[in-house]
Amino acid sequence: MDRHSPQKPHWLVKSKNQKEEEGEAQAVIIGGMVLDIHAIPSIPPNPRTTAPGKVRYAAGGVARNIAECVSKLGTKPFMISALGSDIAGNMLLEYWKSTGLSTEGIRMGNEIETPVVSIVFDTEGESAAAVASVESLEQFLTPKWIQQFKSNISSAPIVMVDANLSPVALEASCQLAAEVGTPVWFEPVSVAKSRRIVSVAKYITFTSPNEEELIAMANALSPKHTFSPIQKEASGITSLFQQLKPAISILLENGIKVVILTLGSKGVLLCSKKHFNFLHSIGPKRNNNNKRLQETINRVCPVGRFSGGGGGGVVHFPAVSLAAVVRLTGAGDCLVGGVVASVCGGLDLMQSVAVGIAAAKATVEVETNVPLQFDLDHIAEDARSVYLGAKVVFSQSML
Repeated sequence: MDRHSPQKPHWLVKSKNQKEEEGEAQAVIIGGMVLDIHAIPSIPPNPRTTAPGKVRYAAGGVARNIAECVSKLGTKPFMISALGSDIAGNMLLEYWKSTGLSTEGIRMGNEIETPVVSIVFDTEGESAAAVASVESLEQFLTPKWIQQFKSNISSAPIVMVDANLSPVALEASCQLAAEVGTPVWFEPVSVAKSRRIVSVAKYITFTSPNEEELIAMANALSPKHTFSPIQKEASGITSLFQQLKPAISILLENGIKVVILTLGSKGVLLCSKKHFNFLHSIGPKRNNNNKRLQETINRVCPVGRFSGGGGGGVVHFPAVSLAAVVRLTGAGDCLVGGVVASVCGGLDLMQSVAVGIAAAKATVEVETNVPLQFDLDHIAEDARSVYLGAKVVFSQSML
């Protein structure tokens, strides 16, 4: 973890009185806070021997990364998680405090072992191997702890849960959100944990799998069918969608409203049977205090561009060309964080996905899981490129 405190963009700094007057609604983020240990070799690593390189600590965890990204894009998150009173936990807690965010929802205790993930990268910035020790999240991030924050969930524009939660805690979180009418975002985390969608699919508004997670989720939701990994290397978007369409349809048929399928360098497929403007129905809970993000993106990504194709279906958003890939860890989390921050800030779903892709691009160009700060002008420029390049490629009838 970087020893330097993250710098807040000047436009995020608000006085105490401003915050109290605005009564900011907070996105609730429930899931893992993890200490990442990154091993970055300077030559290709070989088994049974060491390789020269660098080893760094980084504040990580899918939910934590998403929450930090949401914060740095100007929307305040409320984090619900669990940390140990150990060296790793204290490092993560101090970093969280340095951002000025609430620690009220973070359970601490001597009996908790802080989650740690050790990642060995290849020389291209991809994860070559990793070991995760996150069992304490399932043990201590319990339904009882989460239920204490029902009022936060009730007032939230959105609740994001990651699949590090135990199945019982995941179900309790989603049921609680459903009771108070708060939309839920399910982040699959990994192929193995993505299968936890089974008990909560009917509660989910958004989910953000990659292709492998999508296949695993579809297989879990439809045991009578077997969906196999796809051949994606040489596939264009049309071919890719046709291969993935049966799995996407299974998720939508099981109650999930929106599938945001991440395709790496091929961009994102936004899939829904609902009208893409359905977010307006949650207007009273949306946080419109993030005026700078909203106004900046509205200028470069005009509202209503997709109104003609807004009745649901599939929209393809291209990726942004990269200046230089430093590390791919955290890109998917910041894509989700960018969408969540934008939705809470009053942008529509199309604009929000464009911002999410722009945030992901900014992330792969730095060494940390989340950039120390986002340059709003650069985010807006990249979001504009994505937004104008997006196309409605399939109609609702094709899902």
